[in-house]
Amino acid sequence: MDRYVRTATSCSTEQAAEFLESILNMIVTDMRPLSMVEDDCFKAMISTFNPKYELPSRPFFMKKMEKKYEGIKGKLMKALQETDSVALTTDIWTSVATEAYLGVTCHYLGEDWEMLSHCLTTMPLEERHTAANIAKWIEDVIAKFDIPPEKIKAVVHDNGANVVAAAKILQGRHGWASVRCAGHTLNLVVQSSLKIHQAISKCVASVRCLVEHFKKSELACTKLKEKQKQMGTETYMLVQDVCTRWNSTYQILSRLLKQRWPVTATLSDPAVTQRAKHYLDLKPEQWSLIEELCQVLEPFEAATVFLTGQQYITLSALPQLVHNLKITVQSPNPETAPVRSFQAHATEQITARWQGLTEFTPESPNITLLATALDPRFQKLKFLTADQVFKVQSTVQTMALVVVDKKQVRQPTASENGASSTAHNSPEAHVKKVTSFLDILGSDSSSSDDEDEEQQLNQAVQKEILMYFGEHPLSKKENPLSWWKMNAARYPTLAKLAKTMLCIPATSTPSERLFSAAGNIASKRRASLSSEHVDMLTFLHCNHMLL
Repeated sequence: MDRYVRTATSCSTEQAAEFLESILNMIVTDMRPLSMVEDDCFKAMISTFNPKYELPSRPFFMKKMEKKYEGIKGKLMKALQETDSVALTTDIWTSVATEAYLGVTCHYLGEDWEMLSHCLTTMPLEERHTAANIAKWIEDVIAKFDIPPEKIKAVVHDNGANVVAAAKILQGRHGWASVRCAGHTLNLVVQSSLKIHQAISKCVASVRCLVEHFKKSELACTKLKEKQKQMGTETYMLVQDVCTRWNSTYQILSRLLKQRWPVTATLSDPAVTQRAKHYLDLKPEQWSLIEELCQVLEPFEAATVFLTGQQYITLSALPQLVHNLKITVQSPNPETAPVRSFQAHATEQITARWQGLTEFTPESPNITLLATALDPRFQKLKFLTADQVFKVQSTVQTMALVVVDKKQVRQPTASENGASSTAHNSPEAHVKKVTSFLDILGSDSSSSDDEDEEQQLNQAVQKEILMYFGEHPLSKKENPLSWWKMNAARYPTLAKLAKTMLCIPATSTPSERLFSAAGNIASKRRASLSSEHVDMLTFLHCNHMLL
């Protein structure tokens, strides 16, 4: 670096360092290719800022990027050391270069009860994606960041058989809860229900053909914009659906429905659409079907948008959301038989896919219900029976007592750790030895101080439990994390327990979002990047708040 600073004779050392840092930050934040520093236009631009400045080479920036990665990794490791509980999300993705990557993100609550999320890795995968391998890869990731396994409370993942099996392996080894992605499950419900009636399948297929026509025809696109302006509708383009993208069927149908008349006018214009293409225009009964489908699909869209949020807690709201969704899906009274079939099948699918959501046993507690119980909006658990509510509350109390026990374990002080040999001969050491000997002979016949203290702690926890579950529920519009921040002093034990549960996301969306960045970084222009450097650049981009 000093060589480049010296050649920039009109630059001070500080200015040269700022140059380098700004360029690297631009590459990381804006996902620019490292090869950009070798482009003639980029060199010319830098030259206008300082003609005397010699721009470093791509290998130089690669080394700088590696150094920055280690620095940000260190910051993240320190932050994770300071938190007691962490949740993970994971997913697997294949790049345009047919290279597979494992994405892992971590989630926890900060000191001020803010939701914090970070990318851990988009590590390249070179072996078969078996359950055993996936489990080992995830363990390797947490080892890389020095996260003790006991800090991990849950892993959120999709419904893929190999990933589900991997989560079970991790649950058996470390006790991590296996949480299936709610967004993926919702999408499976919708996709299955859309195929239940032939009329719906045919209608959706016709819509796809219509949208594809506008995507491929520049003339049709131009005329559609003209019709939109003439009719005073919003001038946005039609969207195509992708089966793997959640709610994309709703989006293609709702967007088309809003553009019905401009689309129909464009297809009816002989100067734009040939007679042979008139079949693309939908029939009146298909437009009616689309309208009713949008009504029953809208709750799924709203639910998915909520569940995929990353700045607020989501898992605790899932039981109430699923309960309400079954009611909402049935609320419209459609005139068409296909939509009635969709409603019935969707309700069956929701019930079947979440049949264990409201089941609870103290021996194998449902982490979703525990999170719900610790959310002041839903702590009454109104969707459960009285017996189930009692079981959940009792388990929360048991877990709270465990938290209290852990808090009571005193860490050795620096003076104790570094005690000299003379300290062992001190009066205090002699008293300690005598006391230890008396302990072997047995305690007093009366209750010991330890027993009294334990009883007091139990009573304090019981009081917290009674007070908390007796609270009036927080409004659904209020932020439960803000509530906990204000009430943590009133419920110190439950607050600590709440932090272990409320950090768990309801979906694996965060790890899937990594691949949007990784996809840009691993694009064709960046094909010469190694998999390790794709991982580093994605890590830096997604953790830019730590830069």
